[in-house]
Amino acid sequence: MVEVAGNSSKPFLDLESVVGDLNVDDETASDDISLEGLEEELQECQADDVVANILSKGTTLREYTKGVENNLRQVELDSIQDYIKESDNLVSLHDQIRDCDMILSQMETLLSGFQEEIGSISSDIKILQEKSMDMGLRLKNRKVAESKLAKFVEDIIIPPRMIDIIVDEEVNEEYMKTLEILSKKLKCVDADPTVKTSKALKDVQPELEKLRQKAVSKVFDFMVQKLYALRKPKTNIQILQQSVLLKYKYILSFLKEHGKEVYLEVRAAYIDTMNKVLSAQFRAYIQALEKLQLDIATSNDLIGVDTRSTSLFSRGREPLKNRSAVFALGERINILKEIDEPPLIPHIAEASSKKFPYEVLFRSLHKLLMDTASSEYLFCDDFFGEQTMFQDIFAGPFSVIDEHFGTVLPNSFDAIGLMLMIRIIHQHQLVMSRRRIPCLDSYLDKVNIALWPRFKMVFDLHLHSLRNANIRTLWEDDVHPHYVIRRYAEFTASLIHLNVEYGDGQLELNLERLRMAVDDLLVKLSQMFTKQKLQTVFLINNYDMIISVLKEAGPDGGKIQQHFEELLKNNTGIFVEELLLEHFSDLIKFVKTRGSEDSSTGTERPITIAEVEPIVKDFASRWKAAIELMHNDVITSFSNFLCGMDILRAALTQLLLYYTRLSDCIKRINGGSTLNKDLVSISSIMYEIRKYSRTF
Repeated sequence: MVEVAGNSSKPFLDLESVVGDLNVDDETASDDISLEGLEEELQECQADDVVANILSKGTTLREYTKGVENNLRQVELDSIQDYIKESDNLVSLHDQIRDCDMILSQMETLLSGFQEEIGSISSDIKILQEKSMDMGLRLKNRKVAESKLAKFVEDIIIPPRMIDIIVDEEVNEEYMKTLEILSKKLKCVDADPTVKTSKALKDVQPELEKLRQKAVSKVFDFMVQKLYALRKPKTNIQILQQSVLLKYKYILSFLKEHGKEVYLEVRAAYIDTMNKVLSAQFRAYIQALEKLQLDIATSNDLIGVDTRSTSLFSRGREPLKNRSAVFALGERINILKEIDEPPLIPHIAEASSKKFPYEVLFRSLHKLLMDTASSEYLFCDDFFGEQTMFQDIFAGPFSVIDEHFGTVLPNSFDAIGLMLMIRIIHQHQLVMSRRRIPCLDSYLDKVNIALWPRFKMVFDLHLHSLRNANIRTLWEDDVHPHYVIRRYAEFTASLIHLNVEYGDGQLELNLERLRMAVDDLLVKLSQMFTKQKLQTVFLINNYDMIISVLKEAGPDGGKIQQHFEELLKNNTGIFVEELLLEHFSDLIKFVKTRGSEDSSTGTERPITIAEVEPIVKDFASRWKAAIELMHNDVITSFSNFLCGMDILRAALTQLLLYYTRLSDCIKRINGGSTLNKDLVSISSIMYEIRKYSRTF
């Protein structure tokens, strides 16, 4: 039995109680059983739940063993019954297993055969693979050989159709395609060493040469025929070039490669044709333009020349409105805004009876030249693949224009027109630069170089006319602006306006030389007046007129305008003094001589009331009348009303200063207060000044 000792919670086995009634003598085989290690095994089983359960019930091992044996026997009997019940199924399962075993055996035999066959097939495949690679290599080599042979045959063979086209057909797009094929064959024969060494070439080469000669001859005749079409009157050359000739530009490439001599003949024929055609066109255009020319200036139209001495009959053919354009720019400046306008159409302008200054015709002619040259330059580059032939083509037109220019330029005395042409050439150079066409660079430079010396020569004529002017012939007993000085002002303003965007230092230097000549002429003309006051008025009127004209031409007259403004200012001061001396000489003389003296000092003769009183009373009695006379004098003396009013205000202001100094001097005199009743108040004088300022 299992017992619990003390407070121990673990069960322990009492071997004596378990095996106490175990009789070892009753077993027949007890001699063979060893109990060694039994206690250790029982100790190990102490923790087993099943063993502990058995021991806790107090069942002996024998009883428990018998029970287990009975159970096993029962289970065995049950299993036998189950087996007997399933015997049919087991027999069937056995048969099926046996059948499967037979099938698997057959499959094993079959697979073994397959394995042997696959082994033999693998070796066959390897052999076939080697044969395939060999055949592929041979096929590749044969294809390479075939392609080379096919190319050789294609390059060297002459199809009958090609012969028919080159010999019998007209030159058209199909003909040019055939020329391309023939060109490839000719190049192949010349360049490919394989073809050169082939025996087949001996049969083909003579035929190729015959075809080449025939093609060269035929296209030469065709091109000459097309070039002759350019010579027909009223032919639009640009349209014919673009719509007809450019379609056959491959012909030129073919001739250049396979008929160099014939190509040079075609090239020479085209140059000769275009040279003559363009020369004739420009000559006709120039002749038509000459009918539209309006003469502006002659050799007598100079700044310092007296127009009154010129014959009346020599000027009768020129409208008066055109004479003003000799020195004034006016609307002629608009030509620089019309640089990109189309050329004039002479018959339309002639039908409307219009005449134009030469610079308008000059722009129109060079506009036509630029457009024609640009079109021809681009066509030569596209059609012939050459740019150098342009100069040969335009040698004739350049000669025609130079001939015309050579007759016009020596007879041109229009300095403003010449400067306009110089600016037009500059604008045309910019246009060609924007087009990126350099074909006219040298020509435009040549024209520019020709214009500048002529302008300088005409400018010097104007300069010499001022320096060598006959003063007695030019002088008029009139203080208003002189017509020669007006010419100078308009001429200078025109050239300054044309130089605004260019800043030409040489032109500025020439204008400075002209200004010095005018300064000298003005002084000489002013000295013809007997009175100093008239001399000053004459100078002021002319200086003011020059400044006004320069301001009208542009907001910034530069150094020349500043120079005349300074002269105007100086002469205005002189005139103001002269005008005041004429009416208030005693007042001015006293203020200048005695006005700064201090009466309190005894070093000099003191100022007395008797000395000042006549001056004060004289001024008080007639100062308003004197101012009115000054006003009338200014109104009649100066052409520019605003300038006259400025001078009058300056004179009145100066008069106020003189009278203020006189008043200050009287205050320093002993007993000077007795003159206060005769003194005119400063406010009264200021009122008169403001009155004239408001009036004018």
